[in-house]
Amino acid sequence: MTLSEDWWRHAVIYQIYPRSFQDDNGDGIGDLRGITRRLGHVAALGVDAIWISPIFTSPMADMGYDVADYCDIDPRFGTLADFDALVARAHELGLKVILDQVYSHSSDQHPFFVESRSSRDNSKADWYVWADPRPDGMPPNNWQAIFGGLAWEWDVRRKQYYFHNFLKEQPDLNLYNTQVQDWIISVLRFWLDRGVDGFRLDAINHAFHDPALRDNPVDIRHKTGPDFRTYDMQYPIHSKNQPEALIFLERLRSVLDEYDNRAFIGEIGEAHHPAEVLIQYTSGKRLHMAYNTALMTRAFSPDLFEREIRAIMDDPRGGWPCWAFNSHDFMRHVSRWSEHAAQEADFARMTAALLLCLPGSVCIYQGEELGLPQAELDYSELADPEGLTFWPDNPGRDGCRTPMPWTASTPHGGFSTSAQTWLPVKPVHLTLARDLQERDQDSVLNFYRRMVGLRRETPHLNTAETKFLQISPSVLAMCRGNGLICLFNFDTRPQILSGAMFEDMSRRRMVLAQSARTTPEGGIELQGNGFILFEQLPDSV
Repeated sequence: MTLSEDWWRHAVIYQIYPRSFQDDNGDGIGDLRGITRRLGHVAALGVDAIWISPIFTSPMADMGYDVADYCDIDPRFGTLADFDALVARAHELGLKVILDQVYSHSSDQHPFFVESRSSRDNSKADWYVWADPRPDGMPPNNWQAIFGGLAWEWDVRRKQYYFHNFLKEQPDLNLYNTQVQDWIISVLRFWLDRGVDGFRLDAINHAFHDPALRDNPVDIRHKTGPDFRTYDMQYPIHSKNQPEALIFLERLRSVLDEYDNRAFIGEIGEAHHPAEVLIQYTSGKRLHMAYNTALMTRAFSPDLFEREIRAIMDDPRGGWPCWAFNSHDFMRHVSRWSEHAAQEADFARMTAALLLCLPGSVCIYQGEELGLPQAELDYSELADPEGLTFWPDNPGRDGCRTPMPWTASTPHGGFSTSAQTWLPVKPVHLTLARDLQERDQDSVLNFYRRMVGLRRETPHLNTAETKFLQISPSVLAMCRGNGLICLFNFDTRPQILSGAMFEDMSRRRMVLAQSARTTPEGGIELQGNGFILFEQLPDSV
């Protein structure tokens, strides 16, 4: 596959969480020089691009997703010169660089918000979402914050409430103000001019709100009493997913298209109609692609996968998905789906093959290629505001954010020489360290390398063409491209598959398999979490 203007189609993107990838200066926090030092590991996987989570100046209330300066690097991570060196090295290795951008909100320590809250008549007074209280002093509506409590914070200087979808330290920008949009475009150009190849737009469907500030209705799916998170008790149709966001994206895209071979990937956080919203945001000249959270839940079944893939790939309006099983916001999938695992390493390999056979683009989150499970942390070890607020119902996201284990026998897995790291490296991760897996040809790491290579080299997997086959309720069966049959056993129990498709398997070209064998009766037996990829004769599909 050549890296043309459509390099993003079918791309494999590796997400780097900078705080936890590699610490180069020994302060216990990962940094840009550390990322640059470890880029060889990423390139050896065979991926097309890296996506770097926020590295901008920030007080770190939400680990960098609260930005105080959009055009500078936080000193914890390094300098602009360090960033330029990282981009140069990535390009030398053939890796595109995708930078996380947060346009729906800023830090409350951003100079613009400091000025905005100082009075009602300053030059930035309308750069954030402000509203008067109701006559009884209550907020203007019932909107809830994702990280807990009301989505409105009282400010005594302006004697108004400001809106925040996330933490109160993350006030929402008022993107109805064209000056705010112009400023965001200047930020976009700043990073494009430094050689960035694309952007991941954080929470982009939260960028606009209903200007009438209407109450959100109750979530009619909610039947059993209060959730630990009140946000989930509402259907947030007025606090996000506004049509103005699509117009804004078209404006951003027109700027991006002035530069060669650049791409947008959007985070579409949507629990109610994920496929529909994703298609809206990726149709026409908006986002190039978007990933949603449909495959990051605890649900795991062939029916779910088929339904979610069909919903996007079969829609005539177009739209391009980017599938992911993991990110810095979700429990690692080998733990999230552990009840479906016959054996952890086999399950990690099967799900790797599954992800990399899906139509569209895919994201791999750092440590996924090692088969890392979710780390279990004590409350005293947490840094994530979500976990600190919702413990113990929700322990937060720190369990998927712990440092990468590079070497099994060195302190902190070779991540840092500091006496203490920002999050601990747990012993279970040391048993899966990169250096141990390098020496094992059957390791999860080496399987990811083979599978990424297979995806790159197999024309069947570089097309959107997908046909689902109904074989067994426990087996996801796809015909990819013009004849690559992909069968995945989601069950821990063996599945016996029979029929005309499996007759005379000696005439089929076997591509890759795990825990699979032909039966004397002329079928295929897939052991728990077994899979098989083979080329079928065109006239027998």
